[in-house]
Amino acid sequence: MNVLCTDKTGTLTENQIKLILHIDMEGKDDEKVLLYSFLNSHFQTGLKSPLDEAILKHEEIDITKFQKIDEVPFDFVRRRVSVVVEKERLRFFIAKGAPEEILKVCSYYELEGIISDITEEARKKIEQKYLDLSAEGLRVLGVASKRLKEEKVVYSINDESDMTFLGFVAFLDPPKETAKQSLQLLSKAGVELKILTGDNELVTRKVCSELGFEVKGVVLGNDIAQMTDEALSAVVEEANVFARVTPAQKDRIINLLKSNGHVVGFMGDGINDAPSLKTSDVGISVNNAVDVAKE
Repeated sequence: MNVLCTDKTGTLTENQIKLILHIDMEGKDDEKVLLYSFLNSHFQTGLKSPLDEAILKHEEIDITKFQKIDEVPFDFVRRRVSVVVEKERLRFFIAKGAPEEILKVCSYYELEGIISDITEEARKKIEQKYLDLSAEGLRVLGVASKRLKEEKVVYSINDESDMTFLGFVAFLDPPKETAKQSLQLLSKAGVELKILTGDNELVTRKVCSELGFEVKGVVLGNDIAQMTDEALSAVVEEANVFARVTPAQKDRIINLLKSNGHVVGFMGDGINDAPSLKTSDVGISVNNAVDVAKE
């Protein structure tokens, strides 16, 4: 069988991402969440994601009083990026990333200027707000910070601890109008589509629903990490949505589909899709993809 694997972002969606919410854990507008997410996106020097660009485009913020001290770059294990900034001799550590990963490093939360310990009840409230936003089809990042008492030259992953959860930034990335028709044409041509995405399950299900794409089974990256190749080899045949997957896991899925005798195409648009584009039998990119993917 012919199988086409696609990353949801930029291939099934417009990839014209807009920041539409900057809110605290209760869903109220919060300017500090916007400022701190802006500082994080502005000062981090890794590859700017479309989400970073959406934050920086949202509105102009004067950050001339802030000076960058250091950063802890993004990686696909932590799924967050942190920067250290200084303003008027006060240092702040600011983290932004997948909400579940941000929450892991938080001991406190801030609400209307008051910092409190994260109780089990508060944790559930934060998690529920994240689920509600995702169910609406919004892509969501968590934002956290802490005052640094110790001045160091270099900061590391170990400093991502005892942080204060500030809230969420949420983005809209609507499905492409032509995607629905394309999915129907693929089906008629005998090509089975499988979605491999770093987004969470709820956002992906919402996009699939809007496109009329039948979800036959969802597998998460955490589960894939625990599977042997033999077990995953069977799973890749049945499931057609793989959410919260890393670039390495995308590659693994494609290789197993090929081993199972399928001709596999992969459509991607990001720099992290480059290995999968090479691994697949047919690599496909889109007009608004990064140069590395196009090459």
